[in-house]
This record gives sequence, structure tokens and C-alpha cells, in this order.
Amino acid sequence: MPKIAKFNRENPRVMKMTSISRITAAIALTGAGLLTTAAIAQPNTRLTDWPRIASPIKASPEQEARIRRIVASMTLAQKIGQMTQAEIKAATPEQAREFYLGSVLNGGGSWPAMHKGASAKEWAALADRYYQASMASDMKYPVPIIWGIDAVHGNNNVIGATLYPHNIGLGAAHDPVLVGKIAHATARAVRATGINWAFAPTLAIVQDERWGRSYEGFAADPLLVRAYAAAYVRGAQGRLGAADSVLATAKHFIGDGGTFQGKDQGENRSPLRTLINTHGQGYYGALGAGAQTVMVSYSSWNDVAAGNNQGKMHGDKLLITGALKQKMGFDGLVVSDWDAIEQVPGCTKSHCPQAINAGIDMIMVPIEWQAFIKNTIADVQSGTIPMARIDDAVSRIIRVKLRAGLFAGSPAKGALAGDDRAMVNRPLARAAVRESLVLLKNQHSLLPLARGQRVLVVGKSADSFSNQSGGWSRTWQGTENTNVDFTTGETLLTALKAKLGDAHVTYSADGSGVNLHDFDTVIAVIGEAPYAEYHGDITAPASLEHSARYPEDRAVLDAVSGKGVPVVTVFYSGRTTYANDLINRSDAFVAAWLPGSEAGGIADVLFRDARGRPVYDFRGRLPFGWLGDPCDERISLFPVGYGLSYGLGYAGPKKLGPLPEMHGISAEGGASCKRVAIQ
Repeated sequence: MPKIAKFNRENPRVMKMTSISRITAAIALTGAGLLTTAAIAQPNTRLTDWPRIASPIKASPEQEARIRRIVASMTLAQKIGQMTQAEIKAATPEQAREFYLGSVLNGGGSWPAMHKGASAKEWAALADRYYQASMASDMKYPVPIIWGIDAVHGNNNVIGATLYPHNIGLGAAHDPVLVGKIAHATARAVRATGINWAFAPTLAIVQDERWGRSYEGFAADPLLVRAYAAAYVRGAQGRLGAADSVLATAKHFIGDGGTFQGKDQGENRSPLRTLINTHGQGYYGALGAGAQTVMVSYSSWNDVAAGNNQGKMHGDKLLITGALKQKMGFDGLVVSDWDAIEQVPGCTKSHCPQAINAGIDMIMVPIEWQAFIKNTIADVQSGTIPMARIDDAVSRIIRVKLRAGLFAGSPAKGALAGDDRAMVNRPLARAAVRESLVLLKNQHSLLPLARGQRVLVVGKSADSFSNQSGGWSRTWQGTENTNVDFTTGETLLTALKAKLGDAHVTYSADGSGVNLHDFDTVIAVIGEAPYAEYHGDITAPASLEHSARYPEDRAVLDAVSGKGVPVVTVFYSGRTTYANDLINRSDAFVAAWLPGSEAGGIADVLFRDARGRPVYDFRGRLPFGWLGDPCDERISLFPVGYGLSYGLGYAGPKKLGPLPEMHGISAEGGASCKRVAIQ
């Protein structure tokens, strides 16, 4: 196994994450005056408490007086209605008017009239019906409804929208300017559907890539995440109320990426200082850039060393009210996650006074929202929830709606609403793919390839938008789609044919039925199948070996490797994983993450131009260490910040020796971590 220290010492052009992070953090903070605690601006300073954050969006006396007038005029039912967020499948516009709903959302796999192929006009028309219904209520001062959507790598629920690389790929790019551009393009795509609240960005500091949401984290480095958070919020929110602006959501507060063994919705056992100095960094960047909403995490916090078990974050007043609202000074709204209140001890999906008292302002109760309203009214009447807490929550909701320009008119009447073209930005997505690619191996400088070659393409993912895009693509898990659900962009197979010509490209999914010696190069496109959240967890003690979960990928490389024709492997994944066997069977190996809808960016980097010159170099560097052991995520084969380049930069070692191949084998023959080593 190569020594990490040797890579960095002998190859100084292999970029180190520390230096990159300080540069990008400086970019994010320069001239913005984001943090009033001076020490937090110094990367090496260890905080002892939560810092005060100075948001660029200030409260105005006139606006605050208006908020007080509205709240004072409201009945209890109207106030609780404002605190309720229902799913569009479970609440009609008429019900939104009748119950004074403050918000609706659509989950992954939910569309207007459950029509998966709904156009931007159909989305905007439904958004406008909700808005007009909310403004036709019998409130003295009607409060407009707001619609939230999980737009996490583009407006990913909507057919026809460009899908950008998932966050892990953007983390490899180390480019906060690029992230800001993608956030703005996503805001335009969301506004095309008449919606103006995006549940993004995710600011998790991922500690264990067994977690099924690892690809939603930008990087292991908290300072890089902080820089990205600021860039994303500024790109998404822009000038609040403008036709191309959406509310951003900093999520999931706090520590969701640090759960024990990477278990989704599990327990973060960090001490307080780690929450503050590691998991808090993304929030310092986001709030300092003016983020107006924060979503709470499903996870729990248990400070084991201090003997302080706070339990589920949705019931944690110390962190939601004490840290976020009081110490950091956040004056926007805090929203819960999907039915997450039921995980608080003593709560159900429709009843959780503990969560409201902890400081959550808007409750995402998708289906059982009517029961929630009834139960919460009763809690206030009985004194279980103080009226002051209700008034604070409603004031925050109205404040955010005023700042977002909702009182000025329907977002569905904006300049971009109903325009399918506003959802598409293929050049930006293609550029993002190029920047995200990480070259892990390039034996004998095989890449870049010459044009005019005869290329055999193999692998299950070569012509699969689903595998290329991952979870949160058209549907929640991303598994229910076919290529017809992606009406813009191109798969890598399509991109290779476009670059080389159909006559020069042959495809065989499993490598069978072809004579390898008819080809100059094999390009294998393999990797993970789509997943989201807990469905994607690799539960300990399961092996982290990719081939244990996807043996077909090892099989296709066995079919083409070592036969006298060089093999280039393009690997799609939402995490770094143990893949020594796959790297050994490849002459070049590219970590492409989950690139989204524009795989042409991969083809751009793999090939020379017509004159035989490389046009684009590999610029990506690992945002997480690449696993060197199938049973221990702490052991890295390639360190954070590693990545090879062409002759434009560092060309890499002439030869990477065979890597040790280890497989998790249990007594039952399954892929567990009772392993034996196979040399």
C-alpha cells in the first residue's frame, strides 16, 4: 500500500486540502464582515462557545412593526396554521385557505396532480393556486403561503431540469465561485416552477462514509464547507424578492454527518467543542451570508465524555434556541424535517409540543397536518406551549416571507415562472463535471486518449442516467427512473459517440460478444446504483468493498482487463469506497462521483483535441480520503487532497504497483468484516 506521506513529500504538485481550504475560506469571508467574533475568521483558532454571527440581512423597524400588527390580529388557529407545512399530495389549495397553512412542500417523487412529466407551467400554475388561496383567507391581514422543495443538485424533482454534480463532486472541484453559479442557476430553475424556497445546501461534515447521505456533504474539511455554504447562500438568495432568488436552507442542524458508524438519523457522540469547531462551520458561512431558514437534523446528540445526552435534535432547546437563535443571533425560521418530530420521545407524527418549545417554528407534518393543528391548539390552550413561543415562531415565519417579497405578489407570476428554458444550463453543468473529476491512476500516461481511436465501452452505467445522477434525481431514491425521465443532457456513452463518431464506439454492457483486439482502448463505466438517506447506509460490520455489493463491476473488468488492450475506468459513486481490485484491473482510474445529467464533461477531459493536445486537465482533488481497507473507513489509500493531472500539472508516478486486495468474508460467505487478506 502506498504511504500517504510519501505521496505528498515526493509529489508537491498533489494539492493539499489544508491550503485549499484556507484559500476558499478567505474567498468566502473577504469583505463580507460575516462574523462578529474576530477569532472565528482565523482557521487555527479553537472556539470555546458558539460565535455571534452578523447577517447582512438586517431587521428594519418598519418591518418589525408590521410583523407585530399582523401577529396581534391573528387568532390561535391562524397562528398554528402558519406553523404547519403540509405535502401537496395531502393538502389542496382550498384547504390551505381554510386552515391558514403557512407552507406546503413536495417530497421527492411528488408532482402536480402526480404527473411526473409536469411542465414548468403546470408547476407554476399549481403554485399560484396555493398562493391565491392563501391570500383569499378571512384573516385581517392575509399571509401568503410559501412552497419548499428539495432542489439539491439543480431542480432535481422536475423533468427537463439540468442536474448538476452532487455535492461530493463539487467538493472535489474546490471552487466556491462555481458553487455560487450553480446555486444561482438552481434558483432560476426553481423560480421557473413558481416556487421560491429550496431545501439546500446540506452542510454536513461527513465523518464516516458508511452514511447513505455522504454524497450530500461537500468535503471532510469544515473550512471548505464553510466557504461553500457562504457561496451557495449568496448565489441562491441573491437579492431577496428578485425574480431569480429563492430562500436557501442551511441543513441539517447540527452534526448529521458525524453519527456513530455513519448511521442515518443516528447518534452524534461528539463533545461540544467538536460541534462548535467542526460541525458548526458550515452554519457560520451560511448564516453569515444571510441564510433565512435552517432545517433541523433527524440525528441525536450525546456528549458521552461530558455525560450529557441531549437526545433527538428536534427536541434540543439547548442547541436550537440557545445556540442557534440566542448565541448565533439567527432571526429567520427553523423548520423540522419530514415527520421527524415523531422521533422525539413522547411525540407522534401529529403531536410534539417538545419540538415547538425547543424552538422549531415551522413543523413539516406532511400527511397528518390537520391532527397536528388540532393537537397544537389544545397544547396552547392548556399552557403546555406558551403563547409567547407561538408568537415568536409566527413572527419569524412572517419576517422571512416579508424579506422574500411574498407579500408583494405571487412567485408564480415572476419573470421566469413557467419557462422551461430557465431550468436548463447545460454548459455550466458540463463545466462543473470537468472540474469535479479526480484522476487516481494514469499508468504510463495513458490519458489523455487520442481522437480517432476504436473504443469499446463496457459497464452497466455507461448509458444510465440513473446511475450517473444518483439519488434525489426525479424521485427520492432515484431508482424508479429510466432514461426517458431525463430529457436534457447526455449519458457518457452518448457523449463518447458524439465526440468520436458512432463508427468508433461499440458498447457491450458486460464485455461479452466482442473481440477485444478490434479496439484500441476499453472505457469501463461502473459504480454504485442510486440511493438516498438510510437506504444508502452501509451498516456495520458490512464490508466497504465496492465489489462485495456490486460484483458485476468486478466481473466486467475481469472480462476486459489484462488482455492487451488498455482499460480506462470511470467510477460513479456517492462516496469513496474500497476498490483496490478495480484499480488494479485498470490502467487509468477516474473518480467521477455522481456527475448529473451532463456526462459530456467526462469525455472532454478523457480525450485530446483534433491536433492531439489536451484541452482540459484533471483539476479535481479528493474531498475525502480514498479507502485503503474494506473494513476500516479510517485507513486511506489516497489522502484528502490527492489527485493526478496531465503534463499541464503533475503527471503522477510512472507506475502504481499492485494494491493489496482484501475481501470481507464471514462464516456464511457474506460480505462482512470478518475478513481474510488475499494477496
